[in-house]
Amino acid sequence: MSEIPARATGSAYPPDDARDGSVGGDAAGGVPGTPPPGDAMWQSSPPGSIYDYIKVASFSIGPDGLIDQWSLRAEHLFGISADRAVGMDPIEVFIDSDLRERGQRKMAEILDGREWTGVVPFRVPDETCGPRGRRGLAEVYVMPTRTPDGEKAAVCIVVDVRTLRTIETDLAASQAIFSQSPFGFLLIDPDLRVRRANQRFASLFGGTPDDHRGKGVHDYLPRAEADRVSATLRRVLETGDSITDMHVTGFVPGSEERRHWSVNLYRVHSGSGRPIGVAWLGTDITARRAAAREAAAARRNLALLNEAGARIGNSLDLETTARELLDVVVPGFCDLATVDLYQGLLVGDETPHGLADGSAELRRVAYASAVSDAPFLGTGERVAVGAVHHYPFNSPCAVALRTARPRSVPAEEGGLVQSTLAVPMVAHDTVVGLVQFARTKGSEPFGDRDRDLAVELAARAAVCIDNARLYRREHERALILQRSLLPPGDPEASGLDIACRYLPGNAATGRPSEVGGDWFDVIELPGHRTALVVGDVMGRGLRAAVAMGELRTAVRTLAQLDLEPAEVLAQLDEIARGLGAPGGVQQATRAARRPREADLSEVYLATCVYAVYDSVTRRCTFANAGHLPPVLVEPGENALMLDVPPGLPLGVGGEPFEEVEVELPEGALLALYTDGLVESRDHPLDEGLQAFVGALTDPAHAPAHRAETHRDLEDVCDRVLNTLDSHHGEDDIALLMARVQGLPADSVGDWTLPREPRSVGRAREYARAQLLSWDLEPLVDTTELLVSELVTNALRYGEGEIRLRLLLDRTLVCEVWDSGLVQPRRRRARDTDEGGRGLQLVGLLSAAWGSRRTPRGKTVWFELPLPGGETGLTDPAEALLSLF
Repeated sequence: MSEIPARATGSAYPPDDARDGSVGGDAAGGVPGTPPPGDAMWQSSPPGSIYDYIKVASFSIGPDGLIDQWSLRAEHLFGISADRAVGMDPIEVFIDSDLRERGQRKMAEILDGREWTGVVPFRVPDETCGPRGRRGLAEVYVMPTRTPDGEKAAVCIVVDVRTLRTIETDLAASQAIFSQSPFGFLLIDPDLRVRRANQRFASLFGGTPDDHRGKGVHDYLPRAEADRVSATLRRVLETGDSITDMHVTGFVPGSEERRHWSVNLYRVHSGSGRPIGVAWLGTDITARRAAAREAAAARRNLALLNEAGARIGNSLDLETTARELLDVVVPGFCDLATVDLYQGLLVGDETPHGLADGSAELRRVAYASAVSDAPFLGTGERVAVGAVHHYPFNSPCAVALRTARPRSVPAEEGGLVQSTLAVPMVAHDTVVGLVQFARTKGSEPFGDRDRDLAVELAARAAVCIDNARLYRREHERALILQRSLLPPGDPEASGLDIACRYLPGNAATGRPSEVGGDWFDVIELPGHRTALVVGDVMGRGLRAAVAMGELRTAVRTLAQLDLEPAEVLAQLDEIARGLGAPGGVQQATRAARRPREADLSEVYLATCVYAVYDSVTRRCTFANAGHLPPVLVEPGENALMLDVPPGLPLGVGGEPFEEVEVELPEGALLALYTDGLVESRDHPLDEGLQAFVGALTDPAHAPAHRAETHRDLEDVCDRVLNTLDSHHGEDDIALLMARVQGLPADSVGDWTLPREPRSVGRAREYARAQLLSWDLEPLVDTTELLVSELVTNALRYGEGEIRLRLLLDRTLVCEVWDSGLVQPRRRRARDTDEGGRGLQLVGLLSAAWGSRRTPRGKTVWFELPLPGGETGLTDPAEALLSLF
């Protein structure tokens, strides 16, 4: 420092606008304009030097011990301008009174030519800080010098100790943070080279922190990733925008595992604000990303299971349930999938052959692909949907079926599929089928978590499929039961052409549903009469089907008693109330007379219309129990609903039923039906009835020839079902249609006989003559014998005049009428009895016989099969001998 002049007219610290050039003579020499010795040029410190952080000031002391020069930095440090400071005694101004004596001694030593360095407390006069002023601590460097006159002086360099200690503390803290950070810390210079690295970074990439100096990002990352990171570093360096959580992927030396880091970047500046590089703070997130992937996979799997629970099993159809499974897994879980179910289970077998060893036949019921032109899964030949096949015994699929455990299927070389899982569908410890999940090349192969998910999905679908199978089985059984209770084939009736239809609920839609309680029946009655019945038990399911069967059986039984229609419905009402009572009909009758209790028995309600048609008179008697009215279409007329009093439904009780008798013209069409035909959610009852009547009014339904009547009636049924909304599947549909074809007059023989013994012979003569006119000579002897027996009984036990009637249709019917009310009773005569064998003889020789009440007495009848029929005639001689 001996070269620094004792006096300088300028500041020791040049202004900012002179920093970028040389300092003139005021700053470098004692005399302005005098070049420095040796032509040396002094340069000011560039921005970012240490002096930007350390508060350093200088001033000089003259031979008199007073300040004779005061720099700008001294003004900044002490807060006193040069005008005030020059000429001051630094000891008197800046040193406390108790230290001034010591300070004067040091000053004398300094002016005597001795250097001195030390830490000096000082104060600065400042009114804002009180009478004692502002205090500080400075480290002073005093260097003796001489004036041009040779007098002793001194130059003082002052450093603010507190600022210096703060910097030292900050440097120590920065060093500690940098070296002890658990994150990889880099300082990258503007050339994108590592200026400094911490120990954590060095521990990952090897070597010591100093070994990484001068390296670039291409020394650590793959080329593509390094180019991306370099571009980002340049952008941060240029814009100053920080980057947070930038994901960087690469490898560390000695490992092939791909690592992931989360990097934060921000630009670093010097004390003067000049950018000096980019700070890199990296965190290894490989484990966190793996955990995140696991969590995401778990969430995805859970979402898939939730979706499966919501979408699989909404239908009780096997094929639909299988397709629902594939709709869930493709493409969310796999790219290709198939479902195979055991063929035996599909057709209703409980334990198909080969089920245990996996060799039983399977049917492919569903296939889905997210890849166009993808092959069907399976070994060997491709299996189309709907085809029946089986897997080779040693194939992975067969092993999966045998062991009930999932198996991996090897991928075909050069094929599209790279990973396949064969998962058995197990429900209630029973394998019902196999589902295959496949992923194509480019997708991630199946892992253990995927295998567990596939097993769970297959198990859920298997339970739904097994439930659908059980439901289908029960539904088919109930449907078989219900159909078995309906008339088999095409019913036949005397004087009527019959056509009927029965559609169970959802039969048209293909979805399984509960059976209903709709039924119809055609019952042949004595005298070529026919009972037509249509009914509907309220409710659905097996309960309704069973109740329908009981009511239908009861109707047939009551019809054979030849009761009037109103009486039949009255008896049915009692039976229906008995169905819902634990004690049967008697208990229900007693309960109806008592006040109702809170605990009511199960109630069975039904509607029914019962009609009896006489083919001789073409008159039909109707009785209705809450059912929809019959519809009649007379030839050439519009269809109309018959005004039959509806009455109360069966099972309600308390009200009698009324009868209505209607004469039906030849060729008329009578339709009985249930509400499923004319009512649905989309079509109210009134609208459906009008549509039904309109469909029957079509004149094209009238047959052109009598031979075409039955075919025409079948067409009418089909047309009605196609015209109306009969495919809604909400309820069963029963439709019974009858075309009237009364017996011709020449097929009826009717005579009235007086009550006298000669009437027996006359009856035989009438019968013989009528049978010969009908070309029924083989029946003459048997008919004469039986007519003789019945007329004889009428004379002996009956009352009033006797009426004989012969009716020819599909069989020969003979009726004997009288006014007596006592019904004949058949008994077995003893060997010693002279009489009592007449009715026995009638029973032996006839196909059927019986008696019924009439409004004016009774009718005893018998029926004989016509010659050439399936039932042969009984030999009278053998019948007579069998009596003895």
